[in-house]
Amino acid sequence: MNTKNTQDTPVEKSDVALREEAILSFWKEHDIFNKSLEKESPNGEFVFYDGPPFATGLPHYGHILAGTIKDAVPRFWTMNGYHVPRKWGWDCHGLPVENLIEKKLGLATKRDIEEHGVKNFNEAARDVVMEYSDDWRKIIPRMGRWADMEDDYKTMDASYTESVWWVFSQLHKKGLVYEGFKSMHLCPRCGTTLSNFEVNQGYKDIKDIAVTVKLPLLDDAGKVTDTSLLVWTTTPWTMPGNMAAAVHNDIEYVKVRIQPTTSDVVGVEEVVILAKARLDQLGDVAYEVVEELKGSALVGKKYEPPFDYFSNQEGKGQSLNQNLADFDKAWTIYHADYVEVGEEGTGAVHLAPAYGADDMALAQEHGVPLVHHVDKEGHFMDFVTDFAGQLVKPKDDDESGVMHLDADIEIVKALQANGKLFKKENIVHSYPHCWRCDTPLLNYATTSWFVEVTKIKDQLVEENSKIKWVPEHVGRARFGKWLEGARDWAVSRQRYWGAPLPIWRNAETEEYKVFGSVAEMQEFVPKSGNKYFVMRHGESESNVQGVISANIDNEDALTEKGAEQVASALAELKENSIDLIITSPFHRTSQTAVLVRDGIGLPEDAMIYDDRIREFDLADELEGDALA
Repeated sequence: MNTKNTQDTPVEKSDVALREEAILSFWKEHDIFNKSLEKESPNGEFVFYDGPPFATGLPHYGHILAGTIKDAVPRFWTMNGYHVPRKWGWDCHGLPVENLIEKKLGLATKRDIEEHGVKNFNEAARDVVMEYSDDWRKIIPRMGRWADMEDDYKTMDASYTESVWWVFSQLHKKGLVYEGFKSMHLCPRCGTTLSNFEVNQGYKDIKDIAVTVKLPLLDDAGKVTDTSLLVWTTTPWTMPGNMAAAVHNDIEYVKVRIQPTTSDVVGVEEVVILAKARLDQLGDVAYEVVEELKGSALVGKKYEPPFDYFSNQEGKGQSLNQNLADFDKAWTIYHADYVEVGEEGTGAVHLAPAYGADDMALAQEHGVPLVHHVDKEGHFMDFVTDFAGQLVKPKDDDESGVMHLDADIEIVKALQANGKLFKKENIVHSYPHCWRCDTPLLNYATTSWFVEVTKIKDQLVEENSKIKWVPEHVGRARFGKWLEGARDWAVSRQRYWGAPLPIWRNAETEEYKVFGSVAEMQEFVPKSGNKYFVMRHGESESNVQGVISANIDNEDALTEKGAEQVASALAELKENSIDLIITSPFHRTSQTAVLVRDGIGLPEDAMIYDDRIREFDLADELEGDALA
């Protein structure tokens, strides 16, 4: 066997590789890309929008494949008489970068970022975001792609942010921006809501617990009866936030008397109500149908909630949309069009309006309180005393593929203890996870700023029909169907490393303004009325010698001429009302400041030394070198 180490043995390149290198060399030597931009373009401009990549990692197959297409299209239109500038960009913002910095700094939650300091966190992101930019500058040309990577742009540049502000302000002027209260998917670890597009990327099948819960009906006097409505849910953690139940007016329901015979069903002989088509949900029990009724007969009835955490002011104080007196609309059965008899459940659903879009819409329609019993970090709130502080959907950190169900299990135990649990079962279903950090998401009612896409949906569909798509089915079917079902776009995030929305709101009056530029914003910035003068120090010894003097300890004094320069400047300064002097701590600058202070007649405490306005430290070997 040949065991010779051949790692350092030169590899003979193929003719294809040599030909590629020769072409790249020719392009570079003769500046071919720029010449293609300078040639006559009788057909005008062809605008090519290219989504910029992150520079926090190296290019991968996805970049190379898409990059090849992004190079071919501009070349084609250039050869067809168009001017096609291709300015390179870098996507610097967003949660992927934040997650990278969190790992680097050892931060686990959004609260950790705030304790570390948002400014410190953002500076760390700024330092790392262009980590691989030099590698990209080598790899992209090696792919044969033409792009201007010298005059590039970055999404973290103020000029780019200002362009986002302009677009947002234009949408606002057209009446397409609003602040809404909606049920959205929240990542409790990242501490921000996700758009529908982001949520769709993170579904995966997990093992979970489903429970069938008894909601004892009340009589006209408000007393508990021996009859319960059965509701079914795959999210037991939402049960403490139950505010209502829903049935369908036209579904056939049955009232049955049952005698449990298996360990899966808890309790003694009792009367329960469920959809007639879902009697199999009772399991292996003996039962007797004692009455058949329409769902409409149940609508309006009151019931006893599964947990009583809202009898005190603290619990009711979590209501997001109601006065405390309006809790009389809670724990009532309502009709809902979306209730159906499928292959699962009981034909009746429990509503925790703060944790589901359909639930919230129904609650808002009937004035049912929207109450949060879970905070934005995914923990039960303090007023949920039996489970306070517990994480409702922990992340699967051990990568076992099994969801941690500690909170759901505790809820099941509590329901069993208070006599409200009818049945529990293990299920496998698709559950959304954060596509960035793999944390289970919570459907969570919160505020966000939206672009009202639904208002212009018909126009978007019409414009899409004018586009020539290749292949055609992408535009007509895939993208076209998506446009037809487009919903309002949530554009705000509750994070830090990103472009800020140009919205300023008065905390007292709730009035807000949207600015389209920095200049427009500055018109509303309170003016101090101060007048500032900037003055350089007089001539110093290092100026005469023509050498670098950046060491703070240098005795680099003013020359006689330098002192005279300061004296001549005093004549103009005395004409103004100056009451404060700020100076760097260098000897030559402090000498200048003292001369000005004494010449104007200011007290000693009117002069402030500030190290932030000194020049940069230079390497020791440069100190004293001659200036170029």
